[in-house]
Amino acid sequence: MKLYNTASRKIEDFQPLHSSEVSFYSCGPTVYDYTHIGHLRTYVNNDVLKRTLNFLGYKVKHAMNITDVGHLTGDSDEGEDKIEKGAGKRGTTVWELARVYTDYFISSLDEMNIIRPDVFSNATQHIPEFIEMIKVLVSKGFAYETDEAVYFDVKKFPDYGKLSGQKLEDKITAAREGVHIDAKKINPADFALWFKATGRFKDHTMRWPSLWGEGFPGWHIECSAMGIKYLGETIDIHAGGIDHIPVHHENEIAQSEAATGKQFVRYWFHNDFLLVDGQKMSKSLGNFYTIDDIKNRPIGPMALRLLFLQTHYRQIMNFTWQSLSAASNAYSKLVNLICELKQKVHEPTTVVGFSEEAKNYRQKFVDAISDDVQTPKAVAVLWEIVKSNIPAEEKLNLILEIDEVLGLNLKNAKFFAVEIPEEIKKIAQKREKARLAKDFKKSDELRGLINQKGYDVEDTNKGTRILKR
Repeated sequence: MKLYNTASRKIEDFQPLHSSEVSFYSCGPTVYDYTHIGHLRTYVNNDVLKRTLNFLGYKVKHAMNITDVGHLTGDSDEGEDKIEKGAGKRGTTVWELARVYTDYFISSLDEMNIIRPDVFSNATQHIPEFIEMIKVLVSKGFAYETDEAVYFDVKKFPDYGKLSGQKLEDKITAAREGVHIDAKKINPADFALWFKATGRFKDHTMRWPSLWGEGFPGWHIECSAMGIKYLGETIDIHAGGIDHIPVHHENEIAQSEAATGKQFVRYWFHNDFLLVDGQKMSKSLGNFYTIDDIKNRPIGPMALRLLFLQTHYRQIMNFTWQSLSAASNAYSKLVNLICELKQKVHEPTTVVGFSEEAKNYRQKFVDAISDDVQTPKAVAVLWEIVKSNIPAEEKLNLILEIDEVLGLNLKNAKFFAVEIPEEIKKIAQKREKARLAKDFKKSDELRGLINQKGYDVEDTNKGTRILKR
């Protein structure tokens, strides 16, 4: 398998640390608001990557954080805690807010047929791990304490900036603008590992005791500590949005490698942005959409998933309701075709092997999905198979095998009913009477008429079935 690695900026042969096992960490949500379709695009692409690895024979252990404390309104150290701010706006407790939006996030994953990670790790349940990692960083001289916080000293980590490619001098210069100024901070780009419940955070609701006084963890330390706890000091794949590269993921690398002395991540997998009608998604623009907005229209979540798959994960995607409607029509057609195949196969059985033609299609799919998760090419192969002349049973089994990767829920979906027009039903009834009367000439003529109108007739021991061509 080949995979683009953000760290090397090139497509590489994927080689996990252990030959048959893959450790996979994906940045989860900060649960201060509803999960939107931009988030879902990222998680669908992560899901397809995980499904691809499973398909290729790897055993994947997947961990995902739930950030329910510590993420400020700026990805650096400026602003308020998003959870605290969200609770204040909605007149609820921070704990209730986090619970509601965590539940919504998980239900959104389920709606999109995204396989849940092996581990959901809530930040508030891992405070001891964060404190322990900060202790290690302090003891090694990578972190220092002020009256306001415990900071990571970026100048102590020579490789700081290696993921984004930004020079440390440039990051320090950029950090001078807009970041909260702690007079005792050594470098403006130094980032907080632990915020003390004092000064601007003196009224912070969520706080825990520590060696440095009561406070709460910084956002960046959370992913490092929880990733290492569940997946080990070196993780095979770390996934997230492209917006995390310059700050969050850069900081994760610095503090993790400083603490362990080992490479933190072997392959960085980043998803590009989703736009809505060519614009950034925003509530103020009225283009902030969730899974509920999809379901409130005659469009199912799987149509949205199919739409996501038609754009490669490293490309910017532009969402429109028109494009989603087209995807919905395509998905309905696909499902109906599968339904008709099931009718032809009668009883699902396991095909011992595929014909050479079917094997060629399968290999074409494998080649596409193994080449940096080329979902648009993989979907194109799916349609080639649908339109092919391979036997119905082979076709059905091959499509369902491929769908284990694409995740369109073709096996378990509620299939769209094929509405047979009354005219066709009446012709079929006349044909059945002619057939029973052994008037085979008339029966064949009526079959031909049905065929001309776009339908097939199949005689079974349970009666006549009408199938749309």
